[in-house]
This record gives sequence, C-alpha cells and structure tokens, in this order.
Amino acid sequence: MPGIRIVTDSACDISAELASELDIIVVPLTIRFGDEELVDRRDLSVEEFWRRCAEGGALPQTSAPPPGAFQEAYEQAAAAGVDGVLCITISSGMSGTYQSALAAVEAVADRIAVQVIDSTFVTMGQGLLVIAAAEAAAAPGADLDTVARTVKEGIGRTRVFGALATLDHLQRGGRIGGLQALVGSLLSIKPVVEVRGGLVAEESKQRTRRRSLDYLADKVRSSAPLERLAVCSGQADDLDELLAKVADVEVTHRMLVAELGPVVATHAGPGVVGVAFMLPPAG
Repeated sequence: MPGIRIVTDSACDISAELASELDIIVVPLTIRFGDEELVDRRDLSVEEFWRRCAEGGALPQTSAPPPGAFQEAYEQAAAAGVDGVLCITISSGMSGTYQSALAAVEAVADRIAVQVIDSTFVTMGQGLLVIAAAEAAAAPGADLDTVARTVKEGIGRTRVFGALATLDHLQRGGRIGGLQALVGSLLSIKPVVEVRGGLVAEESKQRTRRRSLDYLADKVRSSAPLERLAVCSGQADDLDELLAKVADVEVTHRMLVAELGPVVATHAGPGVVGVAFMLPPAG
C-alpha cells in the first residue's frame, strides 16, 4: 500500500511484537562467538546469548549487516508498493551499520526513494526515534521528507543514560569511548554513562548501585513531563526498583520496558539498566 515504510537495525531493541504492530522492518546485526557467526534474534535469542556469555571465554563481537541486507529490506518495501523508505540506524560512531544502509541506497534508486538517518543513539534511544517515525509515517498523507524531519528534530530531544555493573565488556569490546577515566576504579564506583554525540561517555560516578538507580530516576523525573520513555535492562535483578522510581512520571505515550538484545548487551555487559526518553518539543 502507498505510504512510507520504516527500516531500522536490531540494535534498537524494539520487540518483534512492536515492530510487527508498527510495520517496521528490522535488519539484524551479526554476533560472533569465535568463528561462529549468529544472526541477532534469528539464530541467537537473548537467553542463549547470556548463557553463552556465562560459560566464559572470549567476549562475543558484533558486526554490521552487509549492504545487501539493507538492499533486501528496501526491495521488500518497494514490492509492497510504498512511496518511500526511511532507514534509521545505530550511531555511526559505534557501528558501520549506517554506512551499510547508505551503501544500499544506490542499488534501489531506480525503484524507490530511500533516506538514511544516523540516529546517533543505540538501544531504545534509537528505538524511540524509530517508533516516532513509524507513527508519523502512519499519518494520512505522510511523505518521506516530513517523516525524516520528525526524526531529525527528535534526535536533539532524546537522551539515553545507563547504570553499568561492569566496564569489562565496554573496554574489551573497544567501545569505551569517553570512559577511560573510569577504568581501574570500578571497584569503588558504580558508573553511570550517557550516549552523547554518538558515543558512550561518562556521566556520573556513584558509590553504590542504589545511588546509581536513584541517579537514573532523577534524570527522568527532573526532565518530566516527557513525550516518550523507555526503561531497558540486561539481566538486571533490580529492574523493578528502577521501574518503581519512575512509575508516576508524566509521559505522553505509554512507558516501554525493553530487554537489551545481544548487540547492545555484548558491550554493556550483564546487570546494566538504562533509561531512554524524549523531551517534548520546545514551546
């Protein structure tokens, strides 16, 4: 049917149910355990990922989808008869996924119009932008440029913070970004990080896990009222504590609870909790 189709990648951590509901095409990244390559969410579930990590050994690695995977997604949209495709990817500072998505555009240029946007975020920071795009695309008369403007404007209003239980995965995975100062002091602190400028950066040093959860909750509460809010977890047994702290926050859309998939969990490690939220438009 005519309209705009949204394409994204599996680093957004949108559930399969929500992607289906909003007609979003999700292109999976690949997770490598040694010589074994597994397609995210197809060959490797979240449960299996954590089981493999618990077995020890070298940390898994992630790799971007090849351009052909995005070409297939664009062609799928074209075959459905839509007017255009908007692709929203994980931050180009964290992955080559944006470049792959962009490289595939030329291959379908004679069939369908495609725009690619670097979200500059990951997990539900990216996910909230994707959801906003899908809702804008569903509006009567929506066109590609209008939906793209919605996402670009939303990037500046989006925030992502996380409380880590370990820096080991980030450091060993090469995604430490602006966190060098924290390495070596993890035994005495519970770090809070922010996705800032497309990279993971230090936000705060808290002395206890409870204080780090309070810090996340304060970030959310002090920014309210919000347009969108998501709480994310990667095997964190205190997720309910964070949810309770933000349960009464005023938010326009329903709050989402997301499970971190293998792409993000590979670098964040077990026990991570996070919040992603979108501020309302100015004025």
